[in-house]
Amino acid sequence: MSNRHLSKPLIGLGFACIGFSHIAGAGDFGEPLYVKNLSPVAGLLGLPSQRQANTQAPGSYSVALHSSIASHYVAETTSTEQLNLDGETVRFALEVRYGLAENWDLQLEVPWLKHSGGNLDSAIDNWHDLWGMSDSGRSRVEHDILDFHYYDPADRFLLEDDASGIGDISLSLSHAFFRDDNSVLSVVTGYKFATGGEDELLGSGEDDFFLALRFSGAHLGNLPLSWHGQLGYLYAGSSDVLGARQENNLWFGGLSMDWAVAQRFSLFAQLDMHAAPLNSELTALGDEAILGSLGGRWRFAENWALDFSFIEDLQVETGPDITFQASVRYGGGNQRIK
Repeated sequence: MSNRHLSKPLIGLGFACIGFSHIAGAGDFGEPLYVKNLSPVAGLLGLPSQRQANTQAPGSYSVALHSSIASHYVAETTSTEQLNLDGETVRFALEVRYGLAENWDLQLEVPWLKHSGGNLDSAIDNWHDLWGMSDSGRSRVEHDILDFHYYDPADRFLLEDDASGIGDISLSLSHAFFRDDNSVLSVVTGYKFATGGEDELLGSGEDDFFLALRFSGAHLGNLPLSWHGQLGYLYAGSSDVLGARQENNLWFGGLSMDWAVAQRFSLFAQLDMHAAPLNSELTALGDEAILGSLGGRWRFAENWALDFSFIEDLQVETGPDITFQASVRYGGGNQRIK
């Protein structure tokens, strides 16, 4: 992993994790937002989304269905590389957790993806025009087409026809090794299996492994806030799609704030980031990704919750232009297999 990717965002996040673990207040602190970088390149990697550090009670389970739609537009060229990402990605993911024993749980995630031309380009252009925002040239190209391609002297990929199917399935094991009245810390290890079709950019074609530290807690002040965070390492198997420029050793991290504005409703602000997937001079591939999310959660019935959020690429071009995300969740640690 090149040193330029281990920069200020990673150092700052590390100090934030340490600091918030001391102010965080144990119990069920809810869940951070489910966030994945759906860039056609970064999305191939087994980077885990944030989740609460608390584990399922022994013999209990929880289920969530996550849905995302991301709009892409990147056009970058250097003397040796050319990248174009124009299209949309729809992703659904079924997530199931089961409490194996006290302070231990297992999580399975099964994703389904579709890459296509989509139909959001006109709406996004109008949004940019309304606020006088730069659109990086997307309004000057044909709308609602699919064109994902990358060329350099040694490696290339190309996707111009709609593609859909199962993505790379992941399995992770979490252990809550510390808890008190105010916080929970856990360690998690996970494995991403090469189950998605690499020619259609549904998977990397290689297995990945990750290890992470997570924390959750309630703010010790008078504000009704909860905090979540993670910091981890991913080893990405060498993918034929990503080629010789691929980075195999990547860091990732995140920090999430949950503000309970009412008994059944919360607002969220969240930061997610990770190292660059390629050793590249292109911003979209060679800079660390920084994603910012805002959203809300409605606990509409006992043990049920509905999330809505949107995700922006704060480090421009390192993620989709915008991602809209919704999740339905069932269970909170007390649902037991009969």
